[in-house]
Amino acid sequence: MERITGKTVFISGASSGIGRACAEGFAAHGARLIICSRSMSPLRAFAGDLQEKYQTEVHALELDVTSRDSVQAKLESLPSEWKSIDILINNAGLALGMDKLQEGDISDWEAMIDTNVKGLLYLTRLIVPGMIERGGGQVINIGSTAGIAAYPRGAVYCATKAAVKILSDGLRMDTVDQPIRVSNIQPGMVETNFSTIRFKGDEQRAASVYKGIEALRPEDIADIALYAASVPEHVQICEVTVTPTNQATGGVIHKTS
Repeated sequence: MERITGKTVFISGASSGIGRACAEGFAAHGARLIICSRSMSPLRAFAGDLQEKYQTEVHALELDVTSRDSVQAKLESLPSEWKSIDILINNAGLALGMDKLQEGDISDWEAMIDTNVKGLLYLTRLIVPGMIERGGGQVINIGSTAGIAAYPRGAVYCATKAAVKILSDGLRMDTVDQPIRVSNIQPGMVETNFSTIRFKGDEQRAASVYKGIEALRPEDIADIALYAASVPEHVQICEVTVTPTNQATGGVIHKTS
């Protein structure tokens, strides 16, 4: 993990779940962090905790990845000592609703597309050119098994995560002549606030998603991101699909009664 020490790591959606676990993991191994979220108050507190616990530099950035103008303005306004980003973790993402496609809420679709696809594009477009200029860097995208095959009542979310897979593959091709590594991590069921957001605050319905199965933890995904970032520079971890032991695919799951 010594290859991570001193690197500047930009993590979107860092206030909870996988993003928060990635921040903890990379900070523990000596990385400098730019952590981003739409909610500044808890993010600032988290930054302070990381600095105190791991004695590393952390810059908290209030950021809505769905706003192209805001993303550009916030990145341009970074202090000079934070502009050289070595690793970009595109983690910000969400699912909303579980309606049949023909009955779906279009505003939910737009929120998922704006966050999961356009937000990833905005950050990648603005950060990767700097990596190329400096002669190295890595993009780690947090995809999903939902991007491999659709499941009922999740078509639009699945489509956004399929886009993450294709965009990861495309970026890897477009930077093949550069010392840039592109990794796509595709988790199955991870127990976070993901389902609470999907079901718009219905805690009981959200809890039922993970009942009867030992789901992945956010730290499991952070460990994979750390591994992808710590291998030798000539090694590129292109894609990792990871599920709980009792999940075979996005839609094939065994739960105990």
